[in-house]
Amino acid sequence: MSDNAILQRAQRFLSALRHCQLLGLSVHQASAAGLTLRLPYSERLVGDPASRVIHGGAITSLMDTTCGISTVCVLPAFEICPTLDLRIDYMHPAEPDKDIFGFAECYRVTPNVIFARGYAYQDDPQEPIAHVVSTFMRMGKDIQGNTRLRGDIDAGASPT
Repeated sequence: MSDNAILQRAQRFLSALRHCQLLGLSVHQASAAGLTLRLPYSERLVGDPASRVIHGGAITSLMDTTCGISTVCVLPAFEICPTLDLRIDYMHPAEPDKDIFGFAECYRVTPNVIFARGYAYQDDPQEPIAHVVSTFMRMGKDIQGNTRLRGDIDAGASPT
């Protein structure tokens, strides 16, 4: 699959997730090498008004979503792959008034589980805010209820 096809699939998948729309997440980059999502800074997401730092829950959601959608970068067709496990190690707080980027790559795909890893950063990927490792259960292409969403994402329709 071409990088452009991967980018389009990632954008369609992200647009189907209501909580991601509310957070303002967008696809920054997507290719066979991995996925980067952007979480824009917003006063609505501030966890501590004194420091004006984005709440850790918003960063957790960014990273779970980034790892989860990174599966479209490696799978030949869309599959429902719910999170089995997610571990985040926070390195330092995010800086106020700056967007946060989340990068993830799938480093192992088995018939039942996909393994992903990544990091959150602001200005420099070499200075991560957090590191993440996660696993996702492969439920298969033909799981009941998956047909419409898969068709929408693979065909380019906008899910409602």
